[in-house]
Amino acid sequence: YKMRLVYAHFPINATITNGGNTVELRNFLGEKRVRVVNMLPGVKVEKSATTKDELVISGMDIDLTSRSTALIRQSCLVKHKDIRKFLDGVYVSSHGVIDE
Repeated sequence: YKMRLVYAHFPINATITNGGNTVELRNFLGEKRVRVVNMLPGVKVEKSATTKDELVISGMDIDLTSRSTALIRQSCLVKHKDIRKFLDGVYVSSHGVIDE
């Protein structure tokens, strides 16, 4: 899966820690809270080398990979605001087999 960090004003900072097993999302909508998302077993996350603000989630099991992607997506949902106006978040841009 490839995910893009989308923001209008406050840039979302994604930090990969724990050898690609944990994602820390900072500065979502200017909040001070750090969102920590742990990947499920066998799933690795890394930043894209070519594209800015893109995460690449890979793993052997499609179910665990898609569930880890969903955990990242759900961690940055906009609450108590008009979601048509506040489009910030982490969205899946493409999925499928990654050719190497």
